[in-house]
Amino acid sequence: MIKPTLVIMAAGMGSRYGGLKQIEPVGPNGEIIMDYSIYDALKANFGKVVFIIKKEIEEAFKQTIGDRISSIIDTAYVYQEVSAYIPLNYSVHEGRVKPWGTAHAVLCCKDIVDTPFAVINADDFYGSTSFEEIGKYLSEVKDSEDFYNYAMIGFQLENTLTEHGTVARGVCNVDPYNYLVDINERTKIKKFGEEAKYTEDGENWINIPKESTVSMNTWGFTPSIFKELEAGFMKFLEENEANILKAEYFIPSVVDSLIKEGKAKVKVLKSKEQWYGVTYKEDKPMVHEAINKLIRSGIYPEKLWGNK
Repeated sequence: MIKPTLVIMAAGMGSRYGGLKQIEPVGPNGEIIMDYSIYDALKANFGKVVFIIKKEIEEAFKQTIGDRISSIIDTAYVYQEVSAYIPLNYSVHEGRVKPWGTAHAVLCCKDIVDTPFAVINADDFYGSTSFEEIGKYLSEVKDSEDFYNYAMIGFQLENTLTEHGTVARGVCNVDPYNYLVDINERTKIKKFGEEAKYTEDGENWINIPKESTVSMNTWGFTPSIFKELEAGFMKFLEENEANILKAEYFIPSVVDSLIKEGKAKVKVLKSKEQWYGVTYKEDKPMVHEAINKLIRSGIYPEKLWGNK
C-alpha cells in the first residue's frame, strides 16, 4: 500500500492575522495547528511531510516545529520564492514580492514529491476524519488512461466561517455521484448573522447557502498534477500581465480548468468536521478552547508527541 505525502502550505505572509500565524501555539504544551494535522496524517498512513515555506522564516519555522517533526516522520522543505519555476522567457516585475499563490506553491514541490499527496493549509484545523478519508483515497489511487484521478475534502460552508471577518473558500458544485463539477474561488466570504455572503467588489454582497460544499485547500493529487501546474503557470502569467503585482495562481482555478477540459475527475470526500483556524488574532481563543475540548473527549492526548 502506498504511503502518501502530506504537503503543508506555510509560505503565506499572514497579512490579515498580522504575523506568522502558522507557528502560533494553540495546544496546552505549545502545540501549533500543524502538530495536530501531522498527528492525524500519521494515523492515516502518510509517510512523509513536505513544508512549503519562505526562506526568511526557515529558522523560526524549524525551531517551532520542523526539528521536532523530523524525528517522527520523513521531513522535507520547499521554498516558495517569486522566481521559482518562472519560464525562461519571462522576467519577473521588480515590484512583485508576494508569492504567486497556492497553485504555484504546489508546483514548487515538483522535484521532491513522487507519490500521491495531500495538500493542506498550515493554519487550518481539518479534523481527524478528514485525514482518514483523504489518506485512504491516496493510498489506493491511480490515474486512468483517460483522465487524472484527484480528490478533495468538501466541508459545509457553515462549519468554516469565522466571527471576525472574511475568509476565502472555493465554492463547489458537486454531482450526484460526489464528483466535482466546478469550483469558484470566493476570496471574501463573511458571516451575517445566520447567513453567509460573498463580495467581489467590497460593496455588493451575494448570498451563499450555508450548506454549500466548499474547499478548504484540502486536495488529493497524483504527481501528474505537476505538469499541468507548470503549463498553467505560463498561461496565468500571460493572462494577468496587467495585474501582475497582485494576481494569484490558485489551485481551484487549475482544477476547474482540468475538469472542464475533461482531463481530470475530482472525487469530493465530504466532511462534517468543524473547521478551526487563526485567520485573525481574535480567532485564537476559540481554537485553543476547541483543541482542549478534543483533548478532554479523548481525540488527542494532552502531550501530542509524548516527551518530544
